[in-house]
Amino acid sequence: MKTLEQLYDKNVNCPVCNHEFTTKKVRTRSLRLIKQDTDFMPFYQGENPIKYTVFVCPNCGYAATEEKFDSISNWSKEKIQIEVSSRWKKRSYGNVRNLDEAIDACKLALYEGQLLEESRLYLASIALNIAWLYRLKEDNNEEKRFLKIAKGLYEEVYYKENLHDTNMDEFKLAYLIGELGRRLGDIENAIKWFNIVVSKPASNSNPTIRKLAIEQWRFIKEGRFNECEIL
Repeated sequence: MKTLEQLYDKNVNCPVCNHEFTTKKVRTRSLRLIKQDTDFMPFYQGENPIKYTVFVCPNCGYAATEEKFDSISNWSKEKIQIEVSSRWKKRSYGNVRNLDEAIDACKLALYEGQLLEESRLYLASIALNIAWLYRLKEDNNEEKRFLKIAKGLYEEVYYKENLHDTNMDEFKLAYLIGELGRRLGDIENAIKWFNIVVSKPASNSNPTIRKLAIEQWRFIKEGRFNECEIL
């Protein structure tokens, strides 16, 4: 299936400036998962939906993930208008995105998320998306830079944030921190986080994650540091 056939236009109304615009999204029925990396990065045949995770208003520069886009307080709107919109040069991210455009959109959402003091979990997920996009671009240095940012944020989430009403649980989070550490070469730290998953009986409630943690712990012990695919 060609790229344009995989995409459709979604109509969006910006909650900051009330500007109406369209942005591309990938049709769910067109998704064909090829493989998944051990840090959960999915690879699809054709367009990867992580390129279109972030909505960007071309008029005022407000950027956020689709799930977060409409959930903005009056204080946050004013913050965006002062810190972003006042310096924004109008441009659109609503067409087919190349990797650089997708990275720029995510970086903008990360910056604005920091401005608006969004949760560390939200910021970490965007940083991880940026690392994945750099992986697709085969830019190893920038990928590792954002993996490190994501790892630091996820560690803060583990100790400081409540995971209630999120798609993350304690064991998936601990595993992910360990896996990012492994990819960054921080083996001692990775083992520590994998052990958190493996050593707690409650992790049996998430058998897939427990299995992954055991496998990655074993790969490290065997000196196999390049095991990066789940599927």
